[in-house]
Amino acid sequence: MKDVQDPARAFEAVIGAFARDRRVTPPAATRSSFGSNGLKVDGRIFAMLVRGALVVKLPRDRVAALIASGLGEPFDAGKGRPMKEWVTLRAPHAAWIELAREARRFVGDR
Repeated sequence: MKDVQDPARAFEAVIGAFARDRRVTPPAATRSSFGSNGLKVDGRIFAMLVRGALVVKLPRDRVAALIASGLGEPFDAGKGRPMKEWVTLRAPHAAWIELAREARRFVGDR
């Protein structure tokens, strides 16, 4: 089945999944700097919407596995080189919440 949900709405669902998590801060509505549209745990970004795709922070080996499986691609923050612990997801929107939870655990347990 084709994934036709609007990415902004899919990201709203991701944000909603963390509504009761006191350590998670939702995206800033008025800022436009890197990560200002991201979810943060204890002030550190773990998931964000970038150009209509969910970008999450995960361990390097997990990022490599997602890329190898075709569910992700390297994330470049505009500096010409991929960030090793960040992946742009190609996974269906239905998988976004679970992958964001995985990222929250990774960043929040550091």
